[in-house]
Amino acid sequence: MKNGGHGLSEHVRGTGPNFPRPGFFVGGPGAFAFACGDILLYRLSILPASWMLLIIFMTAFCSVRIVSSRWLHRFLWLVVCLVGGLAWGCWHSSERLSQRLPARLEGVPVVVSGYVCDLPSRGSFRSLRFSFCVTGWPGRAHPNLPDKLRLTWYHGDPSVLEAHRLTLTVTLKRPHGTLNPAGFRYEDWLFRQGFRATGTVQSASPASSLVCGWHCRYTRWHQALARWVESQFGGARHYPLIASLMIGNRGSVTDSQWEVLKATGTVHLVAISGLHLGLIAFAVGIAVRQLLLSVPASRLSASGARRCVLLVVGLCCLVYALAAGFTVPTRRALVMAVLAMMAAMSGSYGSPWRTLVIALVLVLLLDPFAPLDQGFWLSFSAVAILVLIFSNRLGRPGWLRGLLLAQAGVFVGLAPVLAQFGQSQPVAGLLANVFAIPWVSFVVMPVIVLGGLVVAALPDLSSMALPLMDGVLDALWWVLVWLSKQSWPATSAATGTLVFVAVLGLVAIRLPLPWSRPATILAVTLWLLAGADTRSAGAGAIPTSTRIQVFDVGQGLSVLLTRGNRALLYDTGPAVPGVFSAVESTIVPNLKALGIERIDTLVVSHNDRDHAGGLKALFSRLPVNHLVTGEPTPIARRLAGMDVPVVDDCASRQFRFSGLELSFWRDPLARSGNDASCVLTIRDREADIEWILPGDITTGTEARFLDARSGKRASDPSVRIVLAPHHGSRSSSSARWVRALAPDYVIYSAGYHHHFGHPHPSVVRRYREVGAVALNTACSGAITMTGGPRGLIIGEAVDESPFWIGGAGLARDQCKIP
Repeated sequence: MKNGGHGLSEHVRGTGPNFPRPGFFVGGPGAFAFACGDILLYRLSILPASWMLLIIFMTAFCSVRIVSSRWLHRFLWLVVCLVGGLAWGCWHSSERLSQRLPARLEGVPVVVSGYVCDLPSRGSFRSLRFSFCVTGWPGRAHPNLPDKLRLTWYHGDPSVLEAHRLTLTVTLKRPHGTLNPAGFRYEDWLFRQGFRATGTVQSASPASSLVCGWHCRYTRWHQALARWVESQFGGARHYPLIASLMIGNRGSVTDSQWEVLKATGTVHLVAISGLHLGLIAFAVGIAVRQLLLSVPASRLSASGARRCVLLVVGLCCLVYALAAGFTVPTRRALVMAVLAMMAAMSGSYGSPWRTLVIALVLVLLLDPFAPLDQGFWLSFSAVAILVLIFSNRLGRPGWLRGLLLAQAGVFVGLAPVLAQFGQSQPVAGLLANVFAIPWVSFVVMPVIVLGGLVVAALPDLSSMALPLMDGVLDALWWVLVWLSKQSWPATSAATGTLVFVAVLGLVAIRLPLPWSRPATILAVTLWLLAGADTRSAGAGAIPTSTRIQVFDVGQGLSVLLTRGNRALLYDTGPAVPGVFSAVESTIVPNLKALGIERIDTLVVSHNDRDHAGGLKALFSRLPVNHLVTGEPTPIARRLAGMDVPVVDDCASRQFRFSGLELSFWRDPLARSGNDASCVLTIRDREADIEWILPGDITTGTEARFLDARSGKRASDPSVRIVLAPHHGSRSSSSARWVRALAPDYVIYSAGYHHHFGHPHPSVVRRYREVGAVALNTACSGAITMTGGPRGLIIGEAVDESPFWIGGAGLARDQCKIP
């Protein structure tokens, strides 16, 4: 009886045999398993069913009551926590995905009411881009209409947006973006931010009578603060940097400034994070402590003074985090600051790892979608590296040695993390951060924060504050620009190599054994040398069979042909200066993912922006051996001043390309425009497959191509794939063209709900009549075709997409070719 009572008592206190100690859940293995469950969700292609998670959760939970093995008992509790985290993320994802724009409302003007819920930014063609939180839809005919929209207002009036609460007439479509194996995915960003529809604004008018809740009030205050900063400091030479460091508003940072920050690894300096919040906490803590020293000890005890300091510091950190937009790194830094203050108030200091895990769980509880944010991974990874380097260390390193150790650890430790986002660790960042971090910490931030407070209190002193801010930023920017212009070795390498170097480097820093540092120097040297090998990052990924990939670049075209170690690129996709470039967002990341660092042959069909828009960007990033185009003069003019090969005219000729037969043809009657497109025919004799890439030719040129082709009397292949000319426009794909070629597959490279309306229904009908299987990049994403002894294998990127892109009922799942 005594033993039974003792067991019951332990169970009630939560320390019995069936329930782990509280530390298991608070900052321990259970909390970490919960976080892993939420993170794991975003690696799945199908959203788990609620009933399935409930069965797994209840099975594991009930099994805990039965098992007697200690290790199995702890394992089951980990499963319970893991499934709990998975269910937490799944519940929020289901709620977000349940908000859908009905197909009948796509492309139709509708009137919505709500408020502007972020800082508007300027885009191309005199446009304004902003987020809009919807509080009212017309009629509420659908129960789960989107409550957050991403809108663009061409030729919009910024003063109207200052009214905050608005009634808008908008034209909307479902979330959609380009979908490729690598590169930036707009749909990921839209889902992470909660945008369930995008569109354009037709008209806007103030709606001051709308009810404004707490979030509405916060966004109104944040926008008013941004306007005040611009009015007071907009005349500064370095206003974009001032706005970024003062309130986290990075909307004014120019493309050239981003390039410098990326090249020097200092982007983190303009993203409000732990560094900035720590500086605020440190400065406020010292100031409040000095003020409290004047208070007699009889009126304020030492513990009371400490609590007062921590309370003021916490409030100031919260206000600064809110002013900075409350981003993921800011939330993480705020949570860790609050935990540190709570530990200081209680006088108990636990493991920094425990604090980091608690911060991780709290961030995921506040924002289950945080793992989709690159800042989440970089922020927590950087803090974990610093904890690894400096926790439980015998003796404190000096500030300079500590800074060098921190920079070396972050440099090698973040390399594998950056590689997962298609980025490399710039070598210039080692030197840049050694200077920039102390300069920003002890010079720039104090000047900007104090200057902002002084101008807020005494506006007449802005004439003195601006030159001082520009002066300290001049020194910073001069150093960063100089470092960005130097030649540095590349650091690209295979993921396994990056992980090996990171582990070895961190071990050497944390455990300075006699052999570790020479081994690390050797490993880093080999890493840098490997980066100089243009095909080292993933050369083994290039297939030996014929592989053709039609990239999803929206309304445009870009096709990659690889065979063995050779690569041919047909067209570079569209580009809009300052907004979008298919080369930067799609082509280069996918080439690097395949280990391709050189284009053997570049074919530019013609000079239209949707086919040659990214030409200059491609030449600035990758070497090209051979350039062929249907419009040599305009293309040469576009590349004027760049180091490029001779621009060859696309004359009728044939040549071998790694065992393939390539045939070039251009209409002899056309010298410019769509009909001057360079038509490329690719023939794989081994697999007996033929691809025809016709650019934007129209019906007249199609007829002349067929006449020239008929004179060659080539045998028909077993499989023929045709890219529909001009994206499926009704001015192309004549009845004669379709009947003569009778393709087995036709591919449309078109934009989703684009105003051109490609492919045209009459064109689709012609191909369907000859039995061609139709594929559209707007529905399929990137289309990969591999030819070999077993015939043609076709893969669609949508089949490998995550649940928020390819899930049932979403835009791509319901995407149909007319």
